[in-house]
Amino acid sequence: MKREMEVYDTTVIGAGPVGMFTAFYAGLRSMKVHLVDSLPELGGQLTTLYPEKYIYDIPGFPKAKAKDIVKNLEEQMNRFEVDVSLETNIINITRTSDDTFIIEAENDRVFHTKTIILAGGNGSFEPKRMKLPNIDEFEGINIHYYVKDPEYFRNKDVVVFGGGDSAVDWSLMLESISKSVTLVHRRDRFRAHESSVEELNDSSVNLLTPFKPVSFEASEKINSITLQHSKEDMEIEVDADEFICNYGFSSTLGPMKEWGLDIEKNDVMVNSKMETNIEGVYAVGDINGYDGKVKLIATGFGEAPIAVSSAKVYINPASKHQPMHSTSLIDET
Repeated sequence: MKREMEVYDTTVIGAGPVGMFTAFYAGLRSMKVHLVDSLPELGGQLTTLYPEKYIYDIPGFPKAKAKDIVKNLEEQMNRFEVDVSLETNIINITRTSDDTFIIEAENDRVFHTKTIILAGGNGSFEPKRMKLPNIDEFEGINIHYYVKDPEYFRNKDVVVFGGGDSAVDWSLMLESISKSVTLVHRRDRFRAHESSVEELNDSSVNLLTPFKPVSFEASEKINSITLQHSKEDMEIEVDADEFICNYGFSSTLGPMKEWGLDIEKNDVMVNSKMETNIEGVYAVGDINGYDGKVKLIATGFGEAPIAVSSAKVYINPASKHQPMHSTSLIDET
């Protein structure tokens, strides 16, 4: 078993945007930080699922591409010496007799840390796939569950399936570059943000509601998908070059469920200090839960300094939970 004998002040599990900001803030508070993620790149879902998608609810940025947010977070984080371990799957955590933690990872890797901050978003995730026989054979050919490069859809007829934010946002984003965009939803009403739905209704996107896919015709690729009306005995056929399925994602906390954490509905429950029920373990971002929780990147950014400051005081009770402002901590002169 490979043992990494460095003892970190805190290990942040999850290198999405909130995890990256948490690592930065721990560095700002002069903590030795280790950032761990199972994915091969920093940024979590922003990098893996929608790097080209615009995000509109980050304070101070009217709009920013997901990949640019990740790039800026990495630049911010690299101000400090943050050790990063990617493609590292955590299996278990164990408290030692000296009140530190042993973190066990796959490939017999072991890390040591004084505190742990969980920032794993919704856990590991898989897209909810379209449930039509043999349609998986065309995944990556012309049925897609991710949009990594909108330019791929330029001047093409595109059909999008789904009724949430991703389906509506991608339909609107592709409207200006695709030959045509059709959005199919099994219900009459969309679940996306109200302003996005208003924009959709004023757009040139062709809306087919309430319809659901029931079969498809294909040769080397899918040529058309047959839709059935959800309320009436009616079927229509839609032809397209590309089909995008945005039914959302199934997530799981995986081995974390066995660590003794207080978990409700896939949320790790925390108090106002971001403390879990395990002393020395904290949780931030979409992975945590408490009364009134709103799952947004912006919320996680606000939780990060609370968790880091709580961990700082846990390690050294003489430390102040309320830090100095960053303008005092960072000298650019």
